[in-house]
Amino acid sequence: MKRRLFWKILIGFWLTFIIITQGIWLMFNLLRPDQDVSYMRSFARMSVAAAASSIREGGPSALAEEQKSWPMDWRARVRVRPSSEPLDRRAPVASQTVDAPDGTTYRVSYYPQRRARDHGIFGIPIEVVIVVVVGGLGFSAILAWYLTQPIQRMQTGFGRLAQGNFATRLGPAMGRRRDEIADLAHDFDKMAIRLEELVAARDRLLADVSHELRTPLARLNLAIGLARQDPAKLANSLDRISGEAAKLDEMVGELLTLSKLESGQSRGEDYFNFAEIVKAVVQDAGYEAAGKKVEVLFDVLPSDDNFEWIALGSGKLISRAVENIVRNAVRYSSEGGKVIATLRHEGENYSLKVTDEGPGIPEEAMAGLFMPFGMSADGFGFGLGLAIAQRAVAVHGGSIAARNGKPKGLEMAVSLPAATVEPS
Repeated sequence: MKRRLFWKILIGFWLTFIIITQGIWLMFNLLRPDQDVSYMRSFARMSVAAAASSIREGGPSALAEEQKSWPMDWRARVRVRPSSEPLDRRAPVASQTVDAPDGTTYRVSYYPQRRARDHGIFGIPIEVVIVVVVGGLGFSAILAWYLTQPIQRMQTGFGRLAQGNFATRLGPAMGRRRDEIADLAHDFDKMAIRLEELVAARDRLLADVSHELRTPLARLNLAIGLARQDPAKLANSLDRISGEAAKLDEMVGELLTLSKLESGQSRGEDYFNFAEIVKAVVQDAGYEAAGKKVEVLFDVLPSDDNFEWIALGSGKLISRAVENIVRNAVRYSSEGGKVIATLRHEGENYSLKVTDEGPGIPEEAMAGLFMPFGMSADGFGFGLGLAIAQRAVAVHGGSIAARNGKPKGLEMAVSLPAATVEPS
């Protein structure tokens, strides 16, 4: 799992830490020279020896006279006290006892100039506090800005999306950013695109359904009007009404099936024999095709009866899909033609090809072949059958494609994953 944001925060923290420590070191060196830098221990011993020599020769007064020529900082660092007095809390860098001409013993000590370092917060030098506070505030401000800026953009994007503006995109606003927040923005774009497609498909489907339902409803009203005008034709009118009602019922059933498939209905977890389903559909279609003198053939390989064409999912949905494909082939086949269903086992998939000898489909109509009520520019229209077939096969992890045959006809190719049944 990529943790790019984690690494960015970690690197930023360590960079800030290094800058703070280097800033502290620089301030101590520039503003407060330490004895280890400005005054070497050898210089401290030399200063103590010079002061002791003056006391030995003339006592403290001789040292005071000599110190008038010393630099001010040097004078403050060298201290002379009787040896009987206790030492300061902090240890001197160099110290020496010496006897004055009057017999008094003095202790000469060298202390670094550190009076200002006694001030601070809880014993911490004020420079350290300033550098740490400024560095911490700077790091926190940059980190907060880096995290909240894209979050505010996403919040705005979600607000626009909730208002129905499905054209909202966040990816371009992320620029060259590459981390989990940028990935979230790109996922938002994918969601917005999908919602835009679903809403457009819904609106298009509602428009198509309303258009398709008007035709049988108009014929129903016409049949009712004829029955009222001529009671002698009541029987024919009732037959027409019954037929149109059956068509409406079939269309509503197909719409419900399509709606369930598009809403992500589970395919089920049952095992079924794909070859048996195709064989049963072909036999049923053969009876219907006999009236058109169309021959429906079924070719399966391997033809061994012991071979199990096992697939996982809903046999009912797959049967509905294959039935729609085969019936379409029979419907558009010319009289005396053939419809051939060829089933093969290819690797880890089952391959079903259904070919007919009909007129085929215009190339410009191929894009709308599997769309509900799809229609090409020349008015070549489709119903719901192939849309249901495409979604039923997709739910099972398969695919369906179509192409025109040569010299005529249409070939529908279905690929369905084979199931592996472990022995019990």
